[in-house]
Amino acid sequence: MSFSITTPAPARLNRSQLFVLANKPATFADAARSSADVVMFEIEDGVPPGEKPAARQNLIAALKDIDWSRKSISVRINGLDTPHMYRDLVDLLEASTERLDLIMIPKVGNSADIYAVDMLVTQIEVAMQRTKRLGFQLMIETAQGLANIDEIAIASPRNDSLHLGQNDLAASLGARMTKVGGANPDYHVLTDANADGRRQQHWGDMWHYATARLVTAARAAGLRPVDGPFLDTSDPTGFRAAATRSAVLGCEGKWATTEELVSIANEVFSPSRNAVAQARRILSAASEAERSGGGVVTLDGKPIYMPQIKQARTLVEQATMMGM
Repeated sequence: MSFSITTPAPARLNRSQLFVLANKPATFADAARSSADVVMFEIEDGVPPGEKPAARQNLIAALKDIDWSRKSISVRINGLDTPHMYRDLVDLLEASTERLDLIMIPKVGNSADIYAVDMLVTQIEVAMQRTKRLGFQLMIETAQGLANIDEIAIASPRNDSLHLGQNDLAASLGARMTKVGGANPDYHVLTDANADGRRQQHWGDMWHYATARLVTAARAAGLRPVDGPFLDTSDPTGFRAAATRSAVLGCEGKWATTEELVSIANEVFSPSRNAVAQARRILSAASEAERSGGGVVTLDGKPIYMPQIKQARTLVEQATMMGM
């Protein structure tokens, strides 16, 4: 184990992140009733420039008037290269509500981007005597961001999670994407010919590298890795497949745009009851070994090592937040 100890971000459920346009207040009540772990209000690309001031006010009113229960609330602000970002932060953070939990920073390119937002947020928090320390969700959606992802992940103690934005990333890389968050039939391999001369075609996951890179950087920095959008709402099976692939690689959650997709994400990124029960047995065995004076932890006649105990502790913590 390295002598450099990573401090994990505060515990938070982020299996599903529901995307909500802040210029569409008629959808807010449904978002509050949804089963999403995180509701993310969009003020960036999805909101036309002329509607951004009203969108901010819609969000401020919703934070004051709507019961969001235990959901985490995030807002995707405008990019640092626009004339809108500072106004997003000033208007939202000078409002008389502390219900906002997270700020999503889009198109992060390097650690200086995080520093700039952190400086402004910190000054507003101090000036307004805000008691809640806002966390940062960071979108990796450019070639520059992916290349600098390690420095981005450790750029601020506010950092909460890294999110993959396939749409803009594909444009930045010049990649040939046919469906946001989905597969491309041209990204495939062919088997060798069989006895009849026929060859099989197997599709690959064109997002494998970017997802694995995001997971590695996030975990190394103690952050949550979260997969981005899958925008074909008519294809829940495709959404489930994309979510399952990212879960296998280590992501904790995925963006969703409908309640149906939120439910799928919650299912895919939740541990099974059997896994939770086994994790609790591991922790119980570790506690018993400690009470007995230490020594090797065993369960069912097999040794249990520290990485398994740490994984079990994380799993039980997550399950407790889910009420399992």
